[in-house]
Amino acid sequence: MIGVVHYVILSALLFVIGLYGAMTRKNGISVLMSVELMFNAANINFVALSYRFRDVAFLAGQAFPLFVIAIAAAEVTVGLAIVLSLYRSSNTVNLDEANQLRG
Repeated sequence: MIGVVHYVILSALLFVIGLYGAMTRKNGISVLMSVELMFNAANINFVALSYRFRDVAFLAGQAFPLFVIAIAAAEVTVGLAIVLSLYRSSNTVNLDEANQLRG
């Protein structure tokens, strides 16, 4: 039987994989995908723990991931605009060359 502990372990593993990807990648798109993976790991944790502790915060634990998804969509939009601007100026999405965007 799959319990809440399994979801928390899955969430922790996804967060660590996302953190590793965000810290080691130089490609802007890969970094954005890693950050999204960390957001999704937090969402799994919110839902699993709200299911476990069915008290007053039950609806908050279910609704908070909706706000996280909305904010993540806005973050991806801004991040992709920055990566596109970097690509237009230097023909690469390597984040080591991001200092060229400074005015």
